[in-house]
Amino acid sequence: VQLQASGGGLVEPGGSLTLSCGAYGGPINIWRFGWFRQRPGKAREFVAAIDWIGLMIDYEDAVKGRFKIFRDNAKNEVFLEMNDLKVEDTAIYYCAAQNRRDVARDESIYEEWGQGTQVTVSS
Repeated sequence: VQLQASGGGLVEPGGSLTLSCGAYGGPINIWRFGWFRQRPGKAREFVAAIDWIGLMIDYEDAVKGRFKIFRDNAKNEVFLEMNDLKVEDTAIYYCAAQNRRDVARDESIYEEWGQGTQVTVSS
């Protein structure tokens, strides 16, 4: 499975964006997914993760209540809806996948990675 992230852009504080992670080369119905981000000058960090069917979800504390991860296995896509964006959400966002069913936030275990999409929050 190959991943392609898209949907990034420039948005004002308080605005919204929805990122998409398209999977190619095989079905994703038994893969778990995660979204990670790398803010300027910082290491890549966990943002959100979802299990193979969308029943178990995990969020980093700073995005809880603002971001929503969900998936459409029929369309081979995973999404990250981002609301009430803050300047500190500015980062390159990456999607990742692993051929396991449960949810996980440890980036070292993910096998496949998308190329990243830039999100810039600025007035």
